[in-house]
Parts: sequence; structure tokens; C-alpha cells
Amino acid sequence: MADKTATSGSRTTKAAGTKTTAKKTGKTTKTARKKTLLVVESPSKAKIIGKYLGSSYKVIASVGHVRDLPKSRLGVEVDNDFEPEYINIRGKSDTIKAIKKEGKAASRILLATDPDREGEAIAWHLAYILDIDPASECRVTFNEINKEAVKEALKHPRPIDMGLVDAQQARRVLDRLVGYQISPLLWKKVRRGLSAGRVQSAALKILCDRETEIQNFIPEEYWNIYSDFTEGFKAQLSRIGGKKAAVATKDDAEAIAAELHAGEYEISEIKPGHRSPKAYAPFTTSSMQQDASIKLGFQTRKTMQVAQQLYEGIEIKGRGARGLVTYIRTDSVRISSAARAAAKDFIEENYGSRYTSDNFYSNKKKDIQDAHEAIRPADVTLTPEEAKGSLSPDQYKLYNLIWTRFVASQMAPAEVETMAVKVKNGRFELKANGSRQVFDGWRKVYKTSAQGEEADLPVLEQGQQLGEKEIIKEQKFTQPPARYTEAGLVKEMEEQNIGRPSTYAAIITTLTARKYVKREKKSLVPTKLGFDVIGILQDYFTDIVDVKFTGEMEDKLDDVEMNKEAWKHVIEDFYGGFSKELEVAEKEVERIQQEVVLSDEKCELCGRPMAIKEGRFGKFMACTGYPECKNTKPIVKKTGVKCPVCGKDIVEKKSRKRGRIFYGCMGYPDCTVVYWDKPTGRMCPECGAMLVETKGKTKQIKCSNPECKYKEKAGKDNEEAAAE
Repeated sequence: MADKTATSGSRTTKAAGTKTTAKKTGKTTKTARKKTLLVVESPSKAKIIGKYLGSSYKVIASVGHVRDLPKSRLGVEVDNDFEPEYINIRGKSDTIKAIKKEGKAASRILLATDPDREGEAIAWHLAYILDIDPASECRVTFNEINKEAVKEALKHPRPIDMGLVDAQQARRVLDRLVGYQISPLLWKKVRRGLSAGRVQSAALKILCDRETEIQNFIPEEYWNIYSDFTEGFKAQLSRIGGKKAAVATKDDAEAIAAELHAGEYEISEIKPGHRSPKAYAPFTTSSMQQDASIKLGFQTRKTMQVAQQLYEGIEIKGRGARGLVTYIRTDSVRISSAARAAAKDFIEENYGSRYTSDNFYSNKKKDIQDAHEAIRPADVTLTPEEAKGSLSPDQYKLYNLIWTRFVASQMAPAEVETMAVKVKNGRFELKANGSRQVFDGWRKVYKTSAQGEEADLPVLEQGQQLGEKEIIKEQKFTQPPARYTEAGLVKEMEEQNIGRPSTYAAIITTLTARKYVKREKKSLVPTKLGFDVIGILQDYFTDIVDVKFTGEMEDKLDDVEMNKEAWKHVIEDFYGGFSKELEVAEKEVERIQQEVVLSDEKCELCGRPMAIKEGRFGKFMACTGYPECKNTKPIVKKTGVKCPVCGKDIVEKKSRKRGRIFYGCMGYPDCTVVYWDKPTGRMCPECGAMLVETKGKTKQIKCSNPECKYKEKAGKDNEEAAAE
């Protein structure tokens, strides 16, 4: 049988190195062994895992989703029990062909996409295109990417979890029904290019409500009064005649100060105390996003991009390619017993046994996402300083944040001695609080804003008379609630159960991309357009913008995941009321007239003024004679530099695919002169090509000709450069 197989060219699966002998030639050959195909999501992950598994495995990437709802139509059969119409994603044909080809050649196929709803759905779609039974043991998951974790996961394949898949399908179909049916209404009533996502709209409502509070806020005056004592501390007025002090005017403040000055101060109570601030839990996705925003200044989207890189794996000098952190999309604060033990050993060895502690953390919602641990370093012995040389600056910053948070979470509480002092002066009572840290504990590793704020009081005795050095009167005004930062909005969305941590970055990105929200410093501020959209939604689609309803919908999706609810029933319950609201809105919503901003330019076709308008891809100019005249043209930003070839203006442009800024001639397509760096208008003294100014912190003037190496420091004037 072996001989026949060898001469016919067909293959049989044998143990590695099995030999077959061909009768006619007498030569010994090796039968090719079929490999196990392992499909992951990202190419970088495939490359690293491939190194772990060796020649008996073929590891390839799906590069995200391979099937989805069509972009050109609703893609949900509303009259057929909300059946989704999945199609292969445009542009993925080569990837799908490669996966199918490798699947046919494999002895076994395992699907190792990410361990969450989205990853489970991708595995389910891959099973469809590969003709794999989802109930077969085709699915493997791992929470961290290292050799031991991956190999252990391969020993425990399981069927695809249809609860996770159906929860993802329910979310996808809900979002499609809302987005694809409200968005056209907004196009007609407000302007083209707008959208109204299910969770996105609830988040926008939170921002608009806060902005309305701020706009309607009326500040009220109040005064704080302090006595500064010769003994070296200050106390604040807290009570007057046994009631909480409330000083509303300058006259009241001055009268109280005069009465205090005339009286005598005596310590009426000293209350020593002790606090043991405990360490924070290790990161969830949400708390990581918040901390990275506050401490590193990272936008939520950037945090997730960098975290994904740390999870998928990086080549670390001396340690090889490995994932640095556990899976980054999790609601859980739980950590494994092995990770806890490793942390304890590390802390004892590096900080001493006094710093160790057996800290356990539990989740508010124990069922959902608790299959994942909290976000932690995959190997606690890989310190940020050791990894630093192999990481980009952003990777290092985020890894350091994750590492220190995790290590601190397993350390002993800090110890703080406190003292509360009450001072009497006639009918007035003043208070002073002091604290002194006596043991840093977890704070040795993880710094917080509370550290460094301790103020130790001097040695004092009850009944002691105090000397007044000065009375301080501070005028204050009540402040409106603060605008939400990204960190604040993420925290609010988590508390209100809106969306999932894995979706927060996309929600904030969409709100800013649609111009519903703008960034002012670190704050998210809704625009007039955002208010216009919310006005329509809250008048006609109350459930869509209702925070409570959106949170309840998340609970229903969780029930689907836990197989407590059929996903199509969730859609059906929602769609009955939504479809009626849609009918009413189509009839009743009046078109909102957008403010017209006129430019200095006249339409070259009809002579009317050109107006500046904003569309899906940014601002442009349109003739005010519309619809009779439909002339439009882009708004160009001139550089003040003339094209060296045709003499026309060089203008700033953006690439369509990635929005990258470049500089091109206005004579395009007749003239194709283009620069990726900003042209200076000066010519290279060595070759005559245009000199350009590079981007980045260390700006430099260089020649645009790649074959010319001429460079100079940015900031030199023309005469100095020419003289050189």
C-alpha cells in the first residue's frame, strides 16, 4: 500500500519522518506530513505563535472579520425573523482563498481568534467558510501569548460558544437596524454624512446634558475663612453656633474675621487615627483607558492600539518574541492563582516580605467576561526597565502603567497616621486635619495623586491656647459641573452600563469624526450639530438616547451570552416600538436649516457667493445658488510656495486613505509635483531641488531629492543659508 501511494503521488498522514520505499526505483522517500492549521486574527500574532509551534503547525491570520453585513443595504431580513445577510467582506477575497487553500491541505483546523464575543463570532464565520461544524472541537483560546499558554490551550479545544456568537450577532443587528434607518433621516433633515448609532447616541446625550447643565448654571458667591496660627498650622472655619458654616458675602466674612480676632483660640478636641489605604485592583479595559488618559494623556483609541501591540507580542532582547500582557478586553479584576503566586515571589525578592499581601478582587458582574483575567503582565519578572530597550516610547509607557498597577495590586496596604483637631473660639469652631505616611506599601510602586498631599500637624495638646498669626478670607464661587474628559466619559459609560469597554474607543472616535463633539484641551464638548442631532433623537427616538434603556439592553445581550435569552427575541422586542417611532419621525421631523457661512469667493459658473459647508469628509465650498447651480470645490490651504515646474500654487492636501497631510501642485492632474514634507520655497544649493521642512519635534530643512543628502537646521533665514 505504501508503494502504491508513493508512485501515484497521493499522500497519507504518517508520523514525522516515516519512510516509504518505491519498488521501481528502490529509492527511499519521506511522505509529506499534513499540518494542523491554526487561524488567528492578526499577522503579528500569527508570526509569534508560529515560532512557538514549529513545523507541525501552519499559523495564518484572518486579519479581523472575513464576513459581515453588506455596506450597501440594510442586510437584515426584517420580515424573515431578522435573519442577517452575511457576505464575504470586500477586499478579503485573497485572504479567504488563502485560508481555504490551507484548510484543504491541513489534517486538522483550529480557530484561535480572540477570546471574546467578537473573536467568537469571527471563529464562527471562519467555520462557515471552511465548512467546519461549529459543534466540533475546533475552537481554542488563550488569555496570554507565550509558548506555555498557547501549547496548553491546544490541549483543550472546544466547540464554538454560540452564546457568545449570538450576543455579537444581536449587537451587530441592533446597531445596523438603528444606524441604517435613522441615518438617512438625518441626511434629509440635517445634512448628509451623519449617523446615529445605538450606543453612540446615548453617549452623545450624556455629553449634551452636561453641556446644558453648564450653560444654565448660575454661580453663587461664598467665602472660606482660615485662621493661620503661630504654632505652624492652619484651621478652617467649619461651624457657627453649632451649625455648618455658610458665609455668603464679603461683609459677613469681615464681620466673622473681626469676631475671631477679638476672641481666643483653644484646642477643644484632638482625635488621632489610622488609615490603611488598600491597593487598587488590577486593570480592566475601562480602568486602563481611564488611567492612560489621566496619567499618559493617551486618547482611548491610542490606548487600545498600543495595548493590542503589547498583547500580540514583541521581540524582547534576551527573551525572544512574546506577548507582554494578558488579553486587553475584559471586565474582570480576577487574576489566576499562578499569577498571584508569581507576583508574591517577585515582591518578596525585590521589596521584602513586609510588602507582600494576599489580595483578592471580585467583580460586580461575575458571569460576563470573567473567563478572562484582569489585564496584567504576562510575566511579572519582565520589568518595564528590562523591556524598555525593545519597546517604542508609547509601548513602554503603557506597559509600565499595567505592570506597576498589577504589582501594586498584590502589595500590602499603605499605613497613614491621621489627626483631626477642633479649635474653639466663642461660637465658632474650626477644623484642621493632618496625616503622615508611616509605611508606603503598594504606593512604593504605583503613584497616585493622593501621594505627597499629607500635611503633618505639630505636637498639640487638648486645651492648648493658640496664637493667631493671620486670618485668611477667600472669596469663592460655586462651579458648574466639569465637562467630560475621555476618561470621565469612559467612567460614566461604565457606571451607566452603556456599551462595553471594547467599544468605548470606537464610540468616542465616531462622535468626534461626525463633528458631534469637539476636543477643547482635554474636554469633550458637543457642537451645535451634536445638539441638533440629539434634539431629533430625544424627541422621536426616546429609547435610543435613554441611558437606562441602553443599559438594560446591555443586560439583555449578557443574557443572550449566558443562553438565558434568544437573540432574535431581543431584536423583536426592540424593533416593534422602534419601527413605529421611525414612521412618525419620517412624517413630522422638520428640516433643520444649517447656518450659512459665506466665503470671499464667487462662483465661477454663476457669480453667486460661495458658502463654506461641512460634509462627511470635512469642509468644502458650495454655490449659494443651489439647486440651480450645483458647483462645489474643495477648500485649499495655500503654502505661499509656487510650483517649481509650472508656477502654480503648492497647497496642503490630505490623502484619502489615511488622511495623511501632503503638499501638491494646484495644477494636478496636468502637473504632478508633490511633497510629503512642507516645501519652503527655497532651492537646494547643491542640486537645485525644492528644500522641505520635516515634521516632528526636531524640525530639519532637507532636500526633497532623495538622492541628495543636503540638510540644515530649521529656522535659518534665507541669507544665512545662502551664504553657506
